[in-house]
Amino acid sequence: MLPVLNAAAVELAVRFGLAVGATINRRSIFARKNYFYPDLPKGYQISQYELPIVQGGTVAVALPEGEKRIALTRAHLEEDAGKSLHEDFHGMSGIDLNRAGTALLEIVSEPDLRGAKEAVAYARALHALVVWIGVCDGNMQEGSFRCDANVSVRRAGDSAYGTRCEIKNLNSFRFMERAIEFEARRQIGILEDGGRIEQETRLYDPDRDETRSMRSKEEAHDYRYFPDPDLLPLVVGEQDIARIGAEMPELPGVRLQRLTETFALPAATAAILTSSRQLADYFESAIANADLETVRQTANWIAGNTSAKLNALGIGIEDCPVGPAQLRGLIDRLADGTLSAKLAKEVDDAMWAGEGSADAIIEKRGLQQISDLGALEKAVDEVLAAHARQVEDYRAGKQKAFNSLVGQVMKATRGKANPAQVNEILRRKLD
Repeated sequence: MLPVLNAAAVELAVRFGLAVGATINRRSIFARKNYFYPDLPKGYQISQYELPIVQGGTVAVALPEGEKRIALTRAHLEEDAGKSLHEDFHGMSGIDLNRAGTALLEIVSEPDLRGAKEAVAYARALHALVVWIGVCDGNMQEGSFRCDANVSVRRAGDSAYGTRCEIKNLNSFRFMERAIEFEARRQIGILEDGGRIEQETRLYDPDRDETRSMRSKEEAHDYRYFPDPDLLPLVVGEQDIARIGAEMPELPGVRLQRLTETFALPAATAAILTSSRQLADYFESAIANADLETVRQTANWIAGNTSAKLNALGIGIEDCPVGPAQLRGLIDRLADGTLSAKLAKEVDDAMWAGEGSADAIIEKRGLQQISDLGALEKAVDEVLAAHARQVEDYRAGKQKAFNSLVGQVMKATRGKANPAQVNEILRRKLD
């Protein structure tokens, strides 16, 4: 059947272009890219060559030494090919054509990346962005987001780039880093032995941690591009671009800046909260109508406790068993002194286990923090009477003895005593 343009794919391409500050070409052309490979049975791929829909733009990448902006060459629409299965069959290869013909947006960066870690940081930033704006679900195992890495090396001081080799279809950031590092070592070894690098397409084998040659790398003229006779030029109107821009969500960089400036959050905390759109939405839902101190406590809790649990379980915030309203209930009890930090973690564990709201768990387990002055005075007096040696050590100048006495009071009250009040009472009685 004749090809038909996917209007939704065009809108998502425009959305991406707007997100990276690129030029949206009002007129772009589809071309046939001609080559023979088993995953392309019809012998050509519909793509864009001379006039892509998106040109230019940049992606901000956070590196240890600071932010770096990676320039983009273009982003063009094309159809996906099939998938060659080299390791699923013994002694032969298979072809999976299920995704052939699916709309694909290929993003091409300028040669601004230096080293495997920088390349992975860029790929992660790009992944986070396309998921944030709804262009892609980001599933690398299913092939929704894939990376091809062009690797070349050059001697220190040389201005010209070396001959590049392309590593195809890397489906994890870990494999991407390992593949680039291996390929760089391979090329350096060849050059140091007096050889020359052949431009080619290579495949990464994660089991052997090596790249292998797949085919010689074609140049643009080898593909014999020409305008696709079945598809008219793509024209995107100003009204369509304005509408797509108006429907865009707040971009991650803008949101990070707003959270940082509005709530005076540390940049590192704000970066965690905006690592995904769902997490940022969760945070803002949890702090609705909260005072500044509650906002900061909530931010610290999500960036610390919640994120740690999500990472340990390998899930996203969308699968978190504790909703934003539940978390807010916990933070409120922490803020009003009902819970100590230690008891709050116990309640949080119970909420993750599905035992209900913070108030229900506190009531059921009798976890209210002891802030009654008389009760605390009595507990401190009993500890001082039972630990005369630590009292003498503290008065002799050993600070560790004081911490030991605080611990004894907390133990005697099963962690329910208000730590600040315990410290105050102990100092008053000891000094």
